[in-house]
Amino acid sequence: MAMNAVARHGVSIALACRAFEISETCYRYSPVLSDENEQIEDWLKRLTKNERTWGFRLCFSYLRNVQGYGWNHKRVYRIYCELELMKRDKPEPLAVPDVPNVTWSMDFMADQLAVGRLIRTLNVVDEFNREGLCIEFDFSLPAERIVRSLNQIIEWRGKPQAIRVDNGPEYVSGKLMEWAEKHNVRLEYIQPGKPRQNAYIERYNRTVRGELLSQNTFETIEEAQDQATQWLWTYNNERPNMGMGGITPAIKLKTAA
Repeated sequence: MAMNAVARHGVSIALACRAFEISETCYRYSPVLSDENEQIEDWLKRLTKNERTWGFRLCFSYLRNVQGYGWNHKRVYRIYCELELMKRDKPEPLAVPDVPNVTWSMDFMADQLAVGRLIRTLNVVDEFNREGLCIEFDFSLPAERIVRSLNQIIEWRGKPQAIRVDNGPEYVSGKLMEWAEKHNVRLEYIQPGKPRQNAYIERYNRTVRGELLSQNTFETIEEAQDQATQWLWTYNNERPNMGMGGITPAIKLKTAA
């Protein structure tokens, strides 16, 4: 109100402050607070737009520890709540197919042999029962190799309706697209930078990394493939999957028979 009196009626700041019983320091400091609040709003909006999984604590820690702002915790949280950022849209979980071979997920991982030479793996999972359908090791896995691996899986498992993949060069190649069209299989591409849209294979990759790749040293490609084949059998038949209530992929597959 004091600011309105000064702006609209030409009253001096000193007189306006006496009339409304506020200090001149408080009057002059208000615009600074307002500017800072706008800065906080801008930061919070940008952070939560670019980092959709970040909650208030991550945002505040980033502003305090990375950017060096000394804003009060309660002040930033009040603005966070006023912007209703805790209610922003969250990614919906992927639907679980009711039967096998509805959707497979496919992705690559990287590792190295004992001598330091880089190797790659091709991982394929059925989203129905999280069953590992393939771990293929080699130094290079071009589109031709992917097609060959998929054909081998189809020989004993049958073909999927769709395969969920990222936008890597192997997946957008003409050979893979031709194969998919020939077999009437949809290639479902996730959005760039949205790995959660391929959550099943991402979770599976973490398991492969933690229980196979990080626990073993491979001298040759052949040794890596042999150990992966053994591990995959254990994963599918003996390892409880907590994402499915503690049953194995093999047990869930039997429920669909």
